[in-house]
Amino acid sequence: MSEEHYYLELCENPVQFENASSVNNVFFDEANKQVFAVRSGGATGVVVKGPEDKSSVAFRMDDKGEVKCIKFSIGNKILAVQRTPKSVDFINFIPDYPHLEFSQECKMKNASILGFCWTNWNEIVFITDQGIEFYQVLPDKRSLKLLKSQSINVNWYMYCPETAVILLSTTFQGNVLQPFAFKSGTMSKMSKFEIELPVVPKPAKLNLSERDIAVANIYGQLYVMYLKHHSRTTDSPCAEVVLYQLPREGSVKKTNVLKLNTTGKFALNVVDNLVVVHHQSTQTSIIFDIKLREPDCALNVHQPVLPPRSIHPYRIPLTGPSAVPSQPPVPCELWFLTCSVCSPSASGYQWYLQVKLPPTVNLLQDKGKLIDFLLRRRDCKMVILSVCSQMLNGEDKGSLTVVATVFDKLNQVFKEYLEAEQTYTVAMESGPSRGSTARERPVRTQAVIDQSDMYTHVLSSFTEKKDISHKFIIAVLMEYIRSLNQVQITVQHYLYELVIKTLVHHSLFYMLHQFLQYHVLSDSKPLACLLLSLEGTYPAAHQLSLDMLKRLSTANDEIVEVLLSKQQVLGALRFIRSVGGNDNISARKFLDAALQTADQMLFYTIFRFFEQRNLRLRGSPCFNLGEHCEEHVVYFKQVFGEQALMKQATV
Repeated sequence: MSEEHYYLELCENPVQFENASSVNNVFFDEANKQVFAVRSGGATGVVVKGPEDKSSVAFRMDDKGEVKCIKFSIGNKILAVQRTPKSVDFINFIPDYPHLEFSQECKMKNASILGFCWTNWNEIVFITDQGIEFYQVLPDKRSLKLLKSQSINVNWYMYCPETAVILLSTTFQGNVLQPFAFKSGTMSKMSKFEIELPVVPKPAKLNLSERDIAVANIYGQLYVMYLKHHSRTTDSPCAEVVLYQLPREGSVKKTNVLKLNTTGKFALNVVDNLVVVHHQSTQTSIIFDIKLREPDCALNVHQPVLPPRSIHPYRIPLTGPSAVPSQPPVPCELWFLTCSVCSPSASGYQWYLQVKLPPTVNLLQDKGKLIDFLLRRRDCKMVILSVCSQMLNGEDKGSLTVVATVFDKLNQVFKEYLEAEQTYTVAMESGPSRGSTARERPVRTQAVIDQSDMYTHVLSSFTEKKDISHKFIIAVLMEYIRSLNQVQITVQHYLYELVIKTLVHHSLFYMLHQFLQYHVLSDSKPLACLLLSLEGTYPAAHQLSLDMLKRLSTANDEIVEVLLSKQQVLGALRFIRSVGGNDNISARKFLDAALQTADQMLFYTIFRFFEQRNLRLRGSPCFNLGEHCEEHVVYFKQVFGEQALMKQATV
C-alpha cells in the first residue's frame, strides 16, 4: 500500500537489545520511559535503555533471587528492585554515595507487595494487597521514612506518571476505584468512583480486570479509560471505551464514550492526546479525539475520527556477522506490539508509536473538522498550511464559505496566543504582586499560524496561479483580511500590498479605488509608497497615495518628499506651512528642488521665502553656514543680481 494509507507508524529509532534471546526478564518503566533487560547467572546483569542512546545504563548486581520489578527514581538517582512479596531493595546511584544495597519491608502484616511507583527522585509508594505505603528514601542514611499509609483492600493498581496519581481497584468485583495523588511529600485521597460494568445473564458475575483499564493524561486532564465489552445477547454487542474524568477535587464524572463498532480483543494507547484503539483480529487501529464533540451534549459519544488502518509496516535491518550488505531488511510482525504495547518484542526491540499527520488530510473530508483535528496535534503547522493550499487550488478547491471557516479557526488560535502574550508582557512590566504565582511565558505551539506563515506558504503563490479566476483570488484575500479584522488582529501591510498588486495585475482599478476610498485597505506608509510606485500604470495612484499620507498624521515628511519628487515645490511648501512645520524644514532641500525645475521665478519665490524666515527667526536674512546654501546664494546673485538680496533690517 502507498505511504498515504497509514496514519500510525513506529518511531525511526526503536530501543534495541542485542542478544535479546539471552535476556531473562524485561521490564518497562513508564515514568522514565526506560526498558530494563535483566540477565541472571552468577551475578545479575542489567541493561537500561531509553528513547535516546545517551540515557543507556549498564551495571551488575548480586544475584539474590528472581527480579519481579525494577525501576530507577527520576534522574536515575536511586534504583529500586523487588525480589520478594515482602520487601524492596535499594541501591544508590548518586555520585560519591556508597554503591551498597539497603532494604525496606512493607509495614502491614501479612501484606504482599503488588508493586511500587516512584513519585519523586526520593519518594516511593509501595502498593500492597492491603493498602499503600508512602515513603521518603534517605540515601545518605540508607534507610526509608514512612510519610503516610492507607489501609484498603487492593486487587490491582494503575499509575499515571505525568500526574503522579495511583489508581487502586477495590471491592470483590474490582470496579470501585480509589485514586491517590502525590506531590512534594504529600499524599491526598481523591474521590472514589464506581465503574459501571455491563449487564450479564444471571447467575454470572463480571469482575473488572486491569486489562480493560488504562489511565492517561489527555489534554491536561486525567482520565480513566474503561474498555467495555457488552454481552452478545444485548441489542448492541459492540465494544466501547468509556472515559471517566478525575478532577483533583470534586466527584468523578463519566464524560465520553468511544464507539468501537466491533467486538474482539483490543489494546489502548494515548498518542498526542489521541486515544488509539488497536483491534487484534483485523490488525487495525482507530483513533479518537475527545475534543471533536457534539455541542450541548453532557455525555459525548464519539465515532472514530478516521477509518481503521494498520500500523505502517516496519522493516528491521539485519546486523551482525551474518548480515549481507545487499540483503533487504526483514519485515517485522507488528500486532504483538499492540497486544502488550509496553513490552519489548521477542526480537529485542522497544517501540514508540506516533501519528503521521499528512495522510489524515485526504482521509478527513470535512475541512473544518480536519483543521480542528490538526490544530491540536504537535507537529501540525506545515500540514495545516498544505491543507490551506490544497483548499485553494486544483480539484480539491473549497467554496468561499469553507475557506472562511478555516481562516476563522486559524485566526482564533492566533488571537488567543497574542492575548496570552500581551497578558504576560503586562504582568512582567507591572512586576509580581503579593501572593501571586510566577507567570510562565505562553508557548508558541505549531498551531499558531500567523500572517507571515499564510503569506509565505499559501497566499503569495496562490495569487500567481493562472488557472484560477482572479475574482476567486481577490475574494480569498479579502476573506483572510476580514477574518483578521473580525478578531481584531492588525493586518500587516504586505497582505494589503498583495491585494493591490493583484488588482493592478488584472487592471481592476475601479475596485482598487473603491477599496481605498472606503478604507477596506487600511492606511499605512508602506502602502502609500506602493501606490506611488504604481503611478506609471495607474496615474490616479499618485493622488490616492498623497491622500493616504495626509490621513496619516505622522507622515508629513513623506508627503513633502513625494511632492518634491514630483517638482511640486510650492505645493510642498504650502503643505508644510499648513501643518506648522515651516520653521524646521531644510532650506537646502527646497532650494535644490526649485533649482531642478529650471524655473527661475519659482527659485526666486522659494529663496525669498527662506530669507524672510531667517529674518523672522534670527533677525538676519542670511543663511547660516550649517545650512550649506552657499551655492544657492551664488546662483541667486548670478540670475537676479546682488542687489536683489534682502537687506538686513536696521534699527
